[in-house]
Amino acid sequence: MRDFFSLLRIKQWIKNLFVFAPIVFSKNFFDLNYLLSTIVVFFLISFISSGLYILNDIVDIERDKLHPDKKNRPIASGRVNKNFALLLSSILTIIPLIFSLFMQLNLFLIFLVYIVLNVLYSFFLKKVVIIDVMVISLNFVLRVFSGSMLFSIPISSWLILCTIFLSLFLGFSKRRFELSSLGNNAINHREVLSLYSIPFLDQMITVVTASTIISYALYTVSEETVRRFGSGLIYSLPFVLYGIFRYLFIVYVKGKGGDPTKVLTEDIPLIVDILLWGLFIVGYIYSH
Repeated sequence: MRDFFSLLRIKQWIKNLFVFAPIVFSKNFFDLNYLLSTIVVFFLISFISSGLYILNDIVDIERDKLHPDKKNRPIASGRVNKNFALLLSSILTIIPLIFSLFMQLNLFLIFLVYIVLNVLYSFFLKKVVIIDVMVISLNFVLRVFSGSMLFSIPISSWLILCTIFLSLFLGFSKRRFELSSLGNNAINHREVLSLYSIPFLDQMITVVTASTIISYALYTVSEETVRRFGSGLIYSLPFVLYGIFRYLFIVYVKGKGGDPTKVLTEDIPLIVDILLWGLFIVGYIYSH
């Protein structure tokens, strides 16, 4: 059972919380119909994600055997049969996809794009420099769109921009950690790392860090935001600034950042900051 849950990578489901963004920012979070439906979407895309993670583990089995940590994963270590893992991956991917078709056609199409994109990533796109990180970013955008489909909730362009830049920030930071921590073994772990360099990744991180902060700042003072929520959302900016700076500290000073989910669930100052930001956003939006 431990290997089974390890295969599902349930900790990674935290990324799928982006599906709740549309109902939060549309002031429908406390509407039971909206909330329950979005929870269903959350679990559907989480199961699909788990199925795709398993497929990626199968494709990467030989490379994972050379990695100091990933060699202990259930498939790479041989504790889970590859054929069983492939069957489980198919079930977790196909059944939620079929279920979504009965909920909403657009949701089905979003899930289908998500699956096709990640299958292409597992076999081809993860070997293409820059594109590999952009695919990760697009996954986050698709999560946001999946949360808006059932009720046709309009998504702010600013929310999409913030999602893109934040996910690029996390993706390039992860590549930097892999390149710096694995050294000469980096290429054996991930082929695309041979095309990256630390100085190049530092430049990319600088660009997306500034873009994330500026996009969020402009979102809080945009005409659309002020009209819907008032001008006080700007006061959430310090939480965003601290969160970004704290993550940079973790990457550059503490030498971590290889697993964003692990960082976001284990670094206490960052957890507190995210919780305070969330409480401020919900409290402010729903009081206006």
